[in-house]
Amino acid sequence: MYSCSDLKKGLKILLDGEPHVIVAFDFTKPGKGQALYKCKLRNMLTGSLFDRTYRSGESFEPASLEERDMQFLYQDDSGYVFMDQKSYEQTILTEDVLGDDKYFLIDNMEVKVLLFGERGIGLTLPIFVTLRVTVSDPWVKGDTAAGNSKPATVETGYTLQVPSFVDEGTLIQIDTRTGEYVTRVKE
Repeated sequence: MYSCSDLKKGLKILLDGEPHVIVAFDFTKPGKGQALYKCKLRNMLTGSLFDRTYRSGESFEPASLEERDMQFLYQDDSGYVFMDQKSYEQTILTEDVLGDDKYFLIDNMEVKVLLFGERGIGLTLPIFVTLRVTVSDPWVKGDTAAGNSKPATVETGYTLQVPSFVDEGTLIQIDTRTGEYVTRVKE
């Protein structure tokens, strides 16, 4: 059990039977009375954000979350299918859970899936992923109004800004945390 003094940003607790993560935290001690702990919480299942204030002395149950190494297999109508590397059990994550992370998934990619019970609620990707550019307009020499970058679309459908020398068919490395171009990759 956690007490109010354990509260901090990033702590995962169980409220009303659902896991929540503390997004923002503020401690105030009024002149008289109990200390107040103001928290902004995000429901890890629905993504909803709300504020709660707690008084010193309250306790919280830790959220029983597990992170497993899994391999991305394929996408179908039900969602994105991942396989546990040890037990070979399959877990399906929906598009809502993945968000923009779906654009960085490649077949057979190894990722970490966050589970609440047996339900997948999150995903941790490798920091860098290598994808092939499928659509990139040719850069016109002398076109400096747009700077030295241009839009490009990679094989997963993700669109980002790349330097002017990147053409269709080029392999590029993308930072999955920011979604930005990092470097060209030699084949």
